[in-house]
Amino acid sequence: MDRVYNFAAGPAAMPLEALQTAALEMCCYGSTGMSVMEMSHRSKMYLPIYQETVSLVRELMHVPDNYSILLLQGGATQQFAAIPMNLMTKSGRADYIDSGNFAHGAMVEAGKYGQARCVASSREENYVRIPAWDEKTFDPEADYFYITTNNTIFGTRYSALPETGNVPLVADMSSNILSEKYDVSRFGVIYAGAQKNIGPAGVTLLIVRNDLPGHCLPITPKIMDWQKQIENDSMINTPPTYAIYMCGLCLKWLKKQGGVEGIEPVNIEKAKLLYDAIDNSRLFRGTADPASRSRMNVTFVTDSPDRDAEFVKEAAAHGLVNLKGHRLVGGIRASIYNAMPIEGVKALVEFMKEFESHV
Repeated sequence: MDRVYNFAAGPAAMPLEALQTAALEMCCYGSTGMSVMEMSHRSKMYLPIYQETVSLVRELMHVPDNYSILLLQGGATQQFAAIPMNLMTKSGRADYIDSGNFAHGAMVEAGKYGQARCVASSREENYVRIPAWDEKTFDPEADYFYITTNNTIFGTRYSALPETGNVPLVADMSSNILSEKYDVSRFGVIYAGAQKNIGPAGVTLLIVRNDLPGHCLPITPKIMDWQKQIENDSMINTPPTYAIYMCGLCLKWLKKQGGVEGIEPVNIEKAKLLYDAIDNSRLFRGTADPASRSRMNVTFVTDSPDRDAEFVKEAAAHGLVNLKGHRLVGGIRASIYNAMPIEGVKALVEFMKEFESHV
């Protein structure tokens, strides 16, 4: 069977080159005589794989030397609790922008450990846009300020960042990390689940400024203590060794594309192709406010839920799969992460025109 164009929101499509390399090395990595899956995480044969993956993150994101990079387990959702446990330790307060389901979940979780204050929200509008904020309302004594840079379910993205002064900016970048340039020095913490733009599910990337860890709440589990993880190179327990290896292969592929600087214009072009098709259609309609549209997750609908379902079913028969919208919102969602080739977006646009012509 031929490979399909996979528009899943995550776990998502990965670069074919990375998958092919993994297939070739599955049973025997280099001259080791074994699979990466079989290696001890502290062995001389595995540690270079881990270290190269960390180095690639630092290189591709231009991470300054005063930041640590961790490759953890537990998913981005575990960091919803780890963030307040590690940071909400001085004033006991943090500011949150509620821009989507995951941002809201992070805020609710943080409320268990201190005061998590919502300074802006688009929840009542079903998160169709990034909410406007007033920087005069920000708490200058907050322990941190939290945003989700791209909202996977609702298809929205921050086009500008809030100015938080001396308050560390914390960002969940799970669904747009490595897809566009960010100045890491503007953030105290960046984190992301791997399964969209980094690699397979099972790894969580954490980038943290070195002055922030080391002050966690007494109740913080050892496994969620960033300082302890830094001291142990993310290896307090056995890390997801094979998933980290796969992340390294995906990062090597990204480097060949010119890194983030090379892939960003491609992502802009892919998104424009798809949004232009939606905006020029008499059948399809985008659901996110145009000023807040995501480049990674394009959400749209037809004239009825039944038609949406018909479109998703027929698209799958044409090799365009996983276009069903999230269960919270329905509709259609095309996730076009780094590994989605522009040919896949063009194929989707052509099918949309064909489908519309029969309505």
